[in-house]
Order: sequence, then C-alpha cells, then structure tokens
Amino acid sequence: GRKLNFTIDNGRIHNVSLGQGQEVVAERALEVAATQGHWVILQNIHLVARWLGTLEKMVEQYSLGSHADYRVFMSAEPAPSPEAHIIPQGLLENAIKITNEPPTGMYANLHKALDLFTQDTLEMCSKEIEFKCVLFALCYFHAVVAERRKFGTQGWNRPYPFNNGDLTISINVLYNYLEANPKVPWDDLRYLFGEIMYGGHITDDWDRRLCRTYLSEYVRAEMLEGEVYLAPGFLIPPSLDYKGYHEYIDDNLPPESPYLYGLHPNAEIGFLTVTSDRLFRTVLEMQPKESDAGGGAGVSREEKAILDEIIEKLPEPFNMAEIMAKAVDKTPYVVVAFQECERMNILTHEIRRSLKELDLGLKGELTITSDMEELATALFYDNVPERWTRYAYPSLLSLGAWYADLLLRIRELEVWTTDFVLPATVWLAGFFNPQSFLTAIMQSMARKNEWPLDKMCLSVEVTKKNRDDITAPPREGSYVHGLFMEGARWDIPSGVIADARLKELAPMMPVIFIRAIPVDRMETKNVYECPVYKTRMRGPTYVWTFHLKTKEKAAKWILAGVALLLQV
Repeated sequence: GRKLNFTIDNGRIHNVSLGQGQEVVAERALEVAATQGHWVILQNIHLVARWLGTLEKMVEQYSLGSHADYRVFMSAEPAPSPEAHIIPQGLLENAIKITNEPPTGMYANLHKALDLFTQDTLEMCSKEIEFKCVLFALCYFHAVVAERRKFGTQGWNRPYPFNNGDLTISINVLYNYLEANPKVPWDDLRYLFGEIMYGGHITDDWDRRLCRTYLSEYVRAEMLEGEVYLAPGFLIPPSLDYKGYHEYIDDNLPPESPYLYGLHPNAEIGFLTVTSDRLFRTVLEMQPKESDAGGGAGVSREEKAILDEIIEKLPEPFNMAEIMAKAVDKTPYVVVAFQECERMNILTHEIRRSLKELDLGLKGELTITSDMEELATALFYDNVPERWTRYAYPSLLSLGAWYADLLLRIRELEVWTTDFVLPATVWLAGFFNPQSFLTAIMQSMARKNEWPLDKMCLSVEVTKKNRDDITAPPREGSYVHGLFMEGARWDIPSGVIADARLKELAPMMPVIFIRAIPVDRMETKNVYECPVYKTRMRGPTYVWTFHLKTKEKAAKWILAGVALLLQV
C-alpha cells in the first residue's frame, strides 16, 4: 500500500475493526472508497454474523461502476467446525482467499519460535549464558506444546490455544527474574511458566501435570553444563549467537518423529488412522443414497434389514421387581448391579421405541419425522444414533460393534443378577459407571474392617494371569479384566510398564487385582500414577487413577501420554 501511496495517514486506507456498532462505520467507508478509489480493510468479519448479508450486497453493488483503484480486504478467524461457517458463499466465491496456516513439524515450529527474537534479545540480560540457555529451552518447549496437539488426545486431553504471546511474555519474565536474583530461581521460573503463562490455558489436571513435567525435564540447573537432552540425540546447544542457534537447529535437530515430543512412534500411527478414518467417512457421507421407489423418504432396504436385525436380537428388559426380591442383602455390589440394570433398561427401552416408530414410518402407518430420518441415516452410515447415545455410555465404536458390545454388557448383567455372586473376574468396561463399582470395593472393605472411608484408597496389583486362568473371586476386593494400555505396554515377566512394541497401539492388560487399603499404606516409590479413561477420547471420560509399578522415571510415561482405556 505504501508503495502505491495508499496509507492510513493520507486517508486512502480505511481500517475498520468490526465489533459492536462498527457496521455503520464500515458501510460509510465502503461507500467513500468505491467512489474515490480507496482501500478498505475490514477486520474480524466473523464477529458480525448478522451484518454479513448486508456486506455481501454492498460488495456486489459496488463491484460495478466503482473507481478502478477501489479494493476491499477482509480478515476472519477460521470456523471451528463445518457447521459454524457463517461467511456468505457469494463473498467466498468472489474473493481471492489467503490462509495463514501455523507451521507444521518441529523444525518449522522451532525456527518460528526463535524468529520471535533477535540478536539484541539474546544480549539484553546480564546473566547472558543462563538467559540464552533457558530461552532456547523455552523455544523448544513452545514448539513441543504447540505441535503435540496433532497427536489428538494422546497429545493433550483437550486442545489449548497456546500462542506466540505466551512465549514472548515468558521470556520477559525470565529476564526480570534473572536480573532481580543473584542465583537462577529454577523452581520459581518453572512454576511461572508451567502454572501461569502456559498453565493459564490448561483446564485439565493431567494436562497440567504434562506441562509441569516438560518444564522439569527441559529447564533445570544441569542445562548450564550442557548435559540436558531436549530430545533423543538433541543436546541443549552451547552459548551461540542468534544466527548460530538457527544453524544449530538445521544441523542437529533429528528428523520429525514422535520421539521429539517424548511420545512413542505408535502415537503417529494412531493419529494418522483417525485422520484417514475421518476422510473416508466424509467421502462416504457425500455418496448419494440408493433408495427403492416405494421405500418412502429415501430409506433403503439396508436400513430396514439392520432395523429388523437389531430388534430381533434385543433382549427383554430386566424385571427390576424380581431382581430386587432376589437380593436379600443390599451390599454395595448389589446396589451397583441395581443401578446398572436400571440404566440398561432406559437405554434398551429407547432403542426399542425408536426402532418400532421408524418401522411404522417405513410401512407408511406413521408420518416420517426428522427424528426418524436421523435414525435411518445413522443406521445407513453405521453410526450410533444420537438419540441412543444420550442414554448410553461413552463409546467411539461404529454401530455394528457398539451393538455387539451392548449385548455383551447385558449378558454380564444377566449372569451377575441371577444369584448376585460377584463374578470371578469383573469386566470393568461393561459398566455405565465404572466408578461406582470401584467405590463399592472401598465401601465393602471399609465396612468389613471398620475403616473410615475417606482415609482409604485403591491398591492396584497387576497379576500374571489372563481372564480364563481366574476361577474364583478373591476373598476381598475384586479381579477386573478388559483394560488396554495406550502409549506403552505391561511387561508380564518383570511386572512393570515397558516401552510399547511397534504397531501394537493398545495391548491388552492382564487381570488386575483391586482392593482397598488405608491411604498411609499406599506405595509412592517407583510408581506411575496412570489415569484410566473409558475411551480414546480421554478428557471427560476419566474414571480413576491406578498406581502402576515402573523401573523408569514416571516422567517418561507422562510425556508418552500413557493411560489405561476401558474400550478401544
């Protein structure tokens, strides 16, 4: 603009930051610019969704017969999901579109983080060696936390908007603290970066632990001796100038791999599988649906076949009155069984009701509603219908696998409620609410030993046995099976967590013996506090924390995102 003599100062550029009440200003600017040949910059047009229709009309109106130099530039944030697109199609079709993509890969991210500073930044602190050392480590940390998002929930439980401002402010804080203290206050710096600067974005406790662990690995006193590896094969660089650091990255940074983030290579397989699944599902949903002429409302024969099969296999609901009469003693375990049966009845009732309603609709006896259409579409695409998931448990399975899994859960409950004897080994994933069963273990042992419930915790012992080897339940506590480990594997001979084998994304765990013990007897040495989640979605599906034995530092498993899953 300056080259062509368009500047804000000479009034030939109108810069409007849209928001409350700025629409009128923007309309006036467009009018003036169209007649006098000025440029208009409209920033953040996504904030004025209601006005975009007017904007589209004005842009179209002034596109004819306006001054030859008249130009309009617009900026907007990308929409978080396809449903959230609000910019009119007319504007998108007639515009030249430029997107500013964040860098991908550690190499580009690390260079970009370093580009936020200059040679002057490196020289501004009186403790130059310490300042440069921590600055480079923070640049690496910033690149890691930003790029780790691509690994999905194994990277971060929830996505966070880490940005360049976090890094530049952290460097300002580092400068102030180094100038104000005779010695480097390592703990204070780690706390400020991990709990306030970056930690301020983080809402999940496990993610906060991950952030803290990264900083305790990267920012520590040993780094000044050059003994800290930021990644396998990537030492913290010696004291160099600005250009030297860029060259050091070019020459020494290992090729892009999950190892740079502390993750296992399997994490990459996982995220690429999810990406390709999403792509194929989108392609499938774009296919036209074939429907037979008399089927009504575009419903094909396949849906009808799936519908009949589901109804045919669906067992009768649990007779709650009969089950309650059978249970003489209302132990914590029996209460859990009651709750599970009631929840299962609600779910199977909704499945049966909605399918019968759809069946009548297909026969022409009822008018097809939007709910019925959604159900039919879900059956066609092998998705679990949204109306069922409302009453169900978290699951990422397709409809076929989900329904087979549902029938297995019902079978487990049927076996358990025949005589209320605790199964030899309990399928923990088979519960709507696994926490209730784990709490029942604590309650029953608290009553038996007369211990206070609030001073107890669960002790987890991984056995060397499989489900088939267990013939009777333990005297106290319970055996549980059906858990999977993501990010690592359980080494049965040595009884500790070990590195995962390539291409084994979620190896099965042996049977686990769970019992309750007083908190003061809990082992805290050589253990990894491993979160247990219901599905790969992690985050909101958290169940419990199991203390698992490890010979290596717990930090290794924290960075690798190791967790136990009830369903894969």
